[in-house]
Amino acid sequence: MVSQASDWTPVWTMAVLTAAFSLKHFLADFVLQSGWIALGKDCKDHWAKPLLAHVAIHAGLALVIVVSVAPRLWWLALVDLVVHFIVDRGKSVLGRWGCWGPQNARYWWVFGFDQFLHQLTNIGLSLALLVL
Repeated sequence: MVSQASDWTPVWTMAVLTAAFSLKHFLADFVLQSGWIALGKDCKDHWAKPLLAHVAIHAGLALVIVVSVAPRLWWLALVDLVVHFIVDRGKSVLGRWGCWGPQNARYWWVFGFDQFLHQLTNIGLSLALLVL
């Protein structure tokens, strides 16, 4: 049996939303992240302002995506903010606890796991936009 084009609509919608959230993540984590944010959010002290600035950028970009699709779900941007805060803070604390820098493989494992968790968040946000 040949699938109708409309059968693929949820799949394509999920793919496009996930791509949009992945692009948002790339922009916020790499393009729009200043040195002050990148270095400051991983400091032992005085990390809160840079990390809050970082997650606010994520939430702002997420809000653009969410209100474009389902304005009533604006609060999903706050979910992104909280999850991103927890994941990034956890990465910083774990990295400092292990004294791992870029020259150590464990640093990259933690960095990679951080990125994995963010992509799971992107998938979750996309799914939430489809089912809520």
